Amino acid sequence: MTSSPYRIRPFASTDAVGAAEAYRAGRPHLVTTPEVTAWLAALPHYHLLVAERGGRVAGTARFGPVAESTTPHQGFLNVSVLPEHRGAGIGTALLAAAERELAALGTRDAHGWADDTPEALGFAAARGYRRGRAGRFSGLDLTAPLPPLPPTPPGVELRTAADFLADPYPIYLVDIDGTRAEPGDLVLDDQPYESWLAEIWQRPDQEHALTAVVLADGEPVAFSAAQTDGHRTYWSSFTATRSTHRGRGLAKLAKAHSLHRAKARGLTAAYTQNDADNAPMLAINDWFGYRACATEWKHTKALGR
Repeated sequence: MTSSPYRIRPFASTDAVGAAEAYRAGRPHLVTTPEVTAWLAALPHYHLLVAERGGRVAGTARFGPVAESTTPHQGFLNVSVLPEHRGAGIGTALLAAAERELAALGTRDAHGWADDTPEALGFAAARGYRRGRAGRFSGLDLTAPLPPLPPTPPGVELRTAADFLADPYPIYLVDIDGTRAEPGDLVLDDQPYESWLAEIWQRPDQEHALTAVVLADGEPVAFSAAQTDGHRTYWSSFTATRSTHRGRGLAKLAKAHSLHRAKARGLTAAYTQNDADNAPMLAINDWFGYRACATEWKHTKALGR
């Protein structure tokens, strides 16, 4: 593409389609929609800049404070540029603009993810980002047969998140308990319930009818949450079990029911992402037939140094 000027500006609602395309460009394992992009941009802790070139969105920077971190002054920052617009300085300009805004918000450390490609890793390293832990993306062909549903233990019942629309608080309790056990570099406070409702439960792509919930003695103790693009692709956003019920195969049971529901719905592809050190969840995904399809690396930079 011939060199042409670009400008960095705040996201507008008319950018939703282009911003979603920039996010997914060259990364078919990511599941997002223009509706979700616009919804995220409206959240209080989420900021979105776009690079406009030739009348279209050429790239985005997504950033904001890590609101629940027990370590103060932490922020997230991720940049994407459409392949045909790379090499023109757009990624550098987006990154610099986002870093300036993060610093103005009081952020000291920016955390982001880079694809496991020489170009992405080199871009991050050249701009002062230090590589850390790895995340593994895995994909599953839902047109192929799934393993049969595991047996349901005595005293256990399977339902869906749609059964808890009137009162999702029991699902919230499982979520925050499971989050405490997630591998990561930052220790997080429990997300307040109202924030969880607004930022997780009410996501536009959250599929409550596909989210399987395991009850033991009448109380939710595990779930496997599902998001979709509304057409063919399923994203396993989080599978969690309360600490009091781990080691009983309930996470596998929940995910099995969620995947079988997705297949019955007619979805054809499933994806997920796990920390590379999360051996229990990786083993569960391998059992279902998921296969690694991409890797990304977390990077951190101390802003202003």
